[in-house]
Amino acid sequence: MIVRIEGRHSTLNIGSIHGSLDKTHEGMSSPLVPDRCSLILERRYPTEESPHEVRQEICRTLERLKKDRPGFDYNLKDAMSFEPTLTDKNAAVVRVVSEEIERVLGKPAQQVVSPGTYNQKHIMRLGHLKGCIAYGPGILDMAHQPDEYVAIDDMLNAAKIMAMATLRLLRQP
Repeated sequence: MIVRIEGRHSTLNIGSIHGSLDKTHEGMSSPLVPDRCSLILERRYPTEESPHEVRQEICRTLERLKKDRPGFDYNLKDAMSFEPTLTDKNAAVVRVVSEEIERVLGKPAQQVVSPGTYNQKHIMRLGHLKGCIAYGPGILDMAHQPDEYVAIDDMLNAAKIMAMATLRLLRQP
């Protein structure tokens, strides 16, 4: 079994940047440097970090800016926060899906920690169903890219793998 570790580091996505005049300004803005800026950032982090550590890191960075730049201030608020999830590599679902991948595709499964976001965090948190994984056809590096595609044979093989793994898991005591 090969375990790739691409997603075992934090990422920061800049969702939006909005520089503006205050809300009382009327009319068109002229070429100027905005007096304020709002950012929407998404910080994804591995299971080794806690939400508290992540927030402290961000606050330390902002406090350094505040100290070094006169007039700089900030207001930090969480719009949405979820702790990352990681299913044990020895869990039954990991083992069975890996075995079915090898049986159907004729090669060992490659387990990766995805830098993306999936619904298993909600299933684990709200549904209290432990041991969730994300599996499906496609090329991870192409996910959500303009030229993303999934080959029909890959979809059929993934359906076979998921069906057989589900049957096997349902039969286990």
